[in-house]
Amino acid sequence: MAPSAAFHDHDRERRTGQLFVALAALAWSTAGVLQRGLSVDTATQLAGRSFFGGLALLAFVLVLSRGRPVGAFRAIGVSGLAVALCTAVATSSFVVALNYANVANVLFMQAVAPVIAAVLAWVALGESISRRSWVAMATAVAGVSLMVGGAGNGGAVGIGASLLMALAFALAIVITRHRRDVSMAPATCLAQLIVVLVVAPFASFGSVTEHDLTLLVFLGVAQMGLGMAFLTMGARLIPAGEVALITLLEVVLGPLWVWISISERPSTAALVGGLVVILGVVLQTTQRTQASLSPRPVPAPDAVR
Repeated sequence: MAPSAAFHDHDRERRTGQLFVALAALAWSTAGVLQRGLSVDTATQLAGRSFFGGLALLAFVLVLSRGRPVGAFRAIGVSGLAVALCTAVATSSFVVALNYANVANVLFMQAVAPVIAAVLAWVALGESISRRSWVAMATAVAGVSLMVGGAGNGGAVGIGASLLMALAFALAIVITRHRRDVSMAPATCLAQLIVVLVVAPFASFGSVTEHDLTLLVFLGVAQMGLGMAFLTMGARLIPAGEVALITLLEVVLGPLWVWISISERPSTAALVGGLVVILGVVLQTTQRTQASLSPRPVPAPDAVR
C-alpha cells in the first residue's frame, strides 16, 4: 500500500475512534437529567438502571464473543471479578451521589478518577509518573478541594459517594490496564447483576410508574449500555490518553443538560473547582496522548464504567 494511502486509512480510523468515544461521552452525559426525572427511591433506581443496563451489556457481550458468552465470562478470571466489584461500587455510588449532590459536582469529581488511577498504577504496577503528571494531580486535588468546601456540595453523603465513585472507577481502570489481554466487557455486565442482587430486596418496584420505567430503560440501555458499546469500539482505534481526554466531554455536557432542562445551576465553587479539575486532567491526558501516538495505535483495553 502506498504511504499516502496508509496515512489516509490511519487518519480515517482515528477519526472514527474519536467519533465513537465522543458518542460514548454524549450518552453518559444524559445521566443527570434522566436521573432527576425519576420519582422512585435510590434502591429502585439502582435496581432498574442496572437490570436494563445488564441486559444491554449482555447483548453486547454476545456480539463480541460471537455467540459464545460462557467462554468470554470465564476468560475474565479473578481480575475480572475484581473489576466487576469495583464497577458495581462505582455505579452504585454514582447514582447515590446524583441523589445528594448537584450533577456538576458529581461529574467534576468523576473527572479526577484518571488522576487517582495514575497514582494507583504507580503504587501497584510500578508505572512511572512524570513531573508534569504530579503537577496535574496536585491541580486536580486543588479543584476537588474547592468543590468540597463550596456551598451545595451535597454534604457528607454526596461528597463521600462521589469520592468512593472516583476511587472505585480508578481501581477498575488500573486492573483493566493490568489485564489488557482480556476483554473486560463481561465484567461490566456482571457488575450490573451484582448491583441488582444487592439492592433488589430494598427496591419498591410497585412504585415504578410508566414514566419511571421509560427513564430507567433509557438509563440502562442508552446511557450506560450504548455508551459502553461506543467506548469499547472507539478505544481500540485511538490511544488511551486521547480516549480519556475526549470523555471529558461528559463533564462539560452533563451539567449543561440539567442547567438547560431543569435550571439546576452549578454553584460558583463547583464551576471554579470543576474547571481546575479539568485543567489537571487535561495536563495529564495531553502528555500521555502525545507520548502514545504512533502510526498504528495499539488497541486499548475495554474501558469500564
